[in-house]
Amino acid sequence: MNSHADRDIIFEPLQLGNLEIKNRILRSNISGRWDNEDGSGTQTRINWETRFAYGGIGAIISSFVPVLMEGRILPNYATIHKDEFIPFWTELGRAVHAYGCKYIMQLSHSGRQQDMPGLSNQDRVVLSSTSRYESLHGFPCRAMTKAEVQHTVEAFAQGALRAKKAGLDGVELHGANGYLITQFLSSGINDRTDEYGGSLENRARFLLEIVDAIRATVGKDFHLQVKISAVDLNNVIPWEGPGNTLEDSIQICKWVEQHGADALHVSMGSLFPHPLNPPGDFAFDTIARTYEAMISSGVHTLRNYALFRYRCLRPIFYWIWFRMKKGRPVEGVGADAARAIKQAVKIPVICTGGYQNASIIRDFIHRGYFDAVSIARALIANHDLLRYWKAGRDMPDRPCTHCNKCLLNAPKNPLGCYELDRYPSYEAMVEEICSVYYPPPPPPPPL
Repeated sequence: MNSHADRDIIFEPLQLGNLEIKNRILRSNISGRWDNEDGSGTQTRINWETRFAYGGIGAIISSFVPVLMEGRILPNYATIHKDEFIPFWTELGRAVHAYGCKYIMQLSHSGRQQDMPGLSNQDRVVLSSTSRYESLHGFPCRAMTKAEVQHTVEAFAQGALRAKKAGLDGVELHGANGYLITQFLSSGINDRTDEYGGSLENRARFLLEIVDAIRATVGKDFHLQVKISAVDLNNVIPWEGPGNTLEDSIQICKWVEQHGADALHVSMGSLFPHPLNPPGDFAFDTIARTYEAMISSGVHTLRNYALFRYRCLRPIFYWIWFRMKKGRPVEGVGADAARAIKQAVKIPVICTGGYQNASIIRDFIHRGYFDAVSIARALIANHDLLRYWKAGRDMPDRPCTHCNKCLLNAPKNPLGCYELDRYPSYEAMVEEICSVYYPPPPPPPPL
């Protein structure tokens, strides 16, 4: 099975502060547009989350949960911006807990990276650390005033309190991948001249104030972790500044630990999607059919649609997108950065980045690169991935191909695996994707 046959590190419990999870696998933050326009949740979201708990993972990190309606990244995602929604999250938490799985709510705010505004955001100017357009899609925005910064800090704290009242197991701050906290942290994005801009210490002030506010509101015992991009690589558009380095992020992680975070979740990139997050392919034929849902959102979206739609223009985008991928693995793309962060802090480190092979994960954990992994696409492809590993196999029969068709379909279609080669027919693919609308079966025997 592996060189450590007497104990499989993947299935050993992990202590995250006061929170213990039953193994080293977390479902990373990913979801579909399953909910209502007003931010209230639905049974479909509960079905979605419990299918991963059914597969035996240790914990689920929710997809982004906005702390303010104006901070939604996409419409039809459940929010935590008011007390009336606490009962829904309580119900969801109970459903996940029935499978012995923990549930960590990811508190988020889109900032300028708001893919689709939705009905409640149509006439609002999106707030950010800056007034410069987002670089890839050209989403417009306005730099937040100090009063708006403080209002948002308090919204994060209240979101954490509601998660605690709902009986969930902890919260994660989405400080990675180009969303609002990244927009403050990144030297490639933040151009402020007040105490929230300039030096690294100033750029980290917003995040640290959120951590402090959450700790003051929920106490020291409620689990709090922070997701951070280890390296920004903000120059996806070549003339943009590269942003924060690994050394910058290591210092930020040290400060986050000092301010009371229980764990760190390491990713890559200062926007989403990014060439290295999620790593893998880019399906032009897929995005050519779905990107029109975003055309009205930004000033560069029509340009992007032309690059995706017309085959003669695709090589331009292909060069821009794939030049950063050269020489980098898909699985474990951020492992070295996670290791550098782990060596600098005492709290546990979770790493995301294309993981699917049990032997690779075991090797990284045994060698001290990180303490656990988070997985999204490979679990979408195989919800029972851990059962293959428990049976002594490194990979499932039909592994994820990292084609990224799941994510490229997400703005327009239900989230699921769209790699037709993994199914016996198109009808079988549609049936599997739509199975989220039906509750999962009762809990299987424990792993």
